[in-house]
Amino acid sequence: MHVLITGANRGIGAALATTYRANGADVTGTARDGSGDAMLDVTDPNSHAALARAMDGRAIDLLVCNAGVYLDKGQSLADGYGADMWVQTFAANVTGVFLSIQSLLPSLRLSDRPKIAIISSQMASDTHAPGGSYIYRASKAAALNLGRNLAVDLKPAGIAVGIYHPGWVQTDMGGPSASITVDQAAGGLVQRFAHLSMATTGCFETWDGQAHAF
Repeated sequence: MHVLITGANRGIGAALATTYRANGADVTGTARDGSGDAMLDVTDPNSHAALARAMDGRAIDLLVCNAGVYLDKGQSLADGYGADMWVQTFAANVTGVFLSIQSLLPSLRLSDRPKIAIISSQMASDTHAPGGSYIYRASKAAALNLGRNLAVDLKPAGIAVGIYHPGWVQTDMGGPSASITVDQAAGGLVQRFAHLSMATTGCFETWDGQAHAF
């Protein structure tokens, strides 16, 4: 089983890579700083093209779109949320997800049972709206919508797509007060990815297997 994980140099991505390797999978973990198995800046189309060339002829059984940023934590509505922050966040969290999938479709099509897992967030749901973090919430909502529609268009090709809330995780992004560890999140997500199938394509689930409201 070949698993490709974007943003695998820290946090949930690194924990997923470790878990899959421990289970015997062949893992390609990407990082934009060159510290992973492969270089990928998800905001750069040329970087995607280079990775696609490196993967040419090699099947990818599971693509985990994990790379993302959370730049607007603690911003003020009065004078925060600058335009550049919107551009950078959507480039990573939305466009980056799409380009990862688009560029690696040829490798996914080589797999007998290809799957795509998009790491979104409960902050994508319009049922979870306590205010603030407008940019991050909007980007994760867009990633959720993207995944749901890709599930429809990729179903005839036999490619299953799932969207996942990883939990509130003790990472640089989630902070030390978060409710679960990266190992707990990774362990739960690996189980969810294993259960992803054509019967469940388009699902939006939590790390511990609960269906999440859209």
